[in-house]
Amino acid sequence: MTDAPMPARPGFHLVEPSPWPIIGAAFALLTAIGLVMFMHGVGGGSLVLALGGAGVLFTMAGWWRDVILEAQGGYHNPVVRHGLTIGMILFIASEVMFFVAWFWAFFGSAIDPSDPQVVGRLDFTGGIWPPKGTEVLDPLRLPLMNTFVLVTSSFAVNVAHDDLREGNRQGFKNFLLVGILLGALFVTTQAYEYIHAPFGFKNSIYGATFFMATGFHGAHVIIGVIFLTVCLARAWAGQMTPRHHLGFQFAAWYWHFVDVVWIFLFSCIYLWGSWGAPIEGAVGGG
Repeated sequence: MTDAPMPARPGFHLVEPSPWPIIGAAFALLTAIGLVMFMHGVGGGSLVLALGGAGVLFTMAGWWRDVILEAQGGYHNPVVRHGLTIGMILFIASEVMFFVAWFWAFFGSAIDPSDPQVVGRLDFTGGIWPPKGTEVLDPLRLPLMNTFVLVTSSFAVNVAHDDLREGNRQGFKNFLLVGILLGALFVTTQAYEYIHAPFGFKNSIYGATFFMATGFHGAHVIIGVIFLTVCLARAWAGQMTPRHHLGFQFAAWYWHFVDVVWIFLFSCIYLWGSWGAPIEGAVGGG
């Protein structure tokens, strides 16, 4: 992601041999094994999961560092930047389809909770949605507040982008920090909501679709916060300029994507999905 003046380097950049793909794959496998062990109560599962997760973070840090060094070395010429841009667009498109799968799972159960072609669905739902006996979160309390938090964070990142393009580096850093802090607040609030949710993940179609869709979104928010934090650190190092800030542009795109997905999640799963169900009120819907 180029943030430095580009010397004349025509054509594509042929990268040096890198250890990060195989290292990342190994730690991703370790993380998956640890997750399976943890979910099945196998001894040492939490330790394996922690080691795998730490390894994934280590891989991210090393790989991103190498890409940043390439950018600062002038290897990201216009041709390379164009390729990186297309790659980011395709990545976000693949993420859109990833969430389409979770929405499909949710609506597949919610629209026809008594579908006789799905074995056991009527037994699990009682023919209604949310399933019979399910107490849901109040969407107009903590979830609504969290929606305002994330939308405001996206707005702050957008203002930061405008400030950077106008050469206001201090305003850029200030608004970017606000966006990061609001993103962290969103994750913290969602964790509190999960802890006090009146339904569980197991033996519940509603709980499974709810936690899978919102949980993966929460994971994307965490990744986005890390992405933006790296951009803030680079800004303090003087690497972001009004003309060359492709890394931050990608982070901003990703953050706006996360924001749009949440609006759909809130509208469909929290609002529409809880329509007519008993509301959990002990902790204010969180």
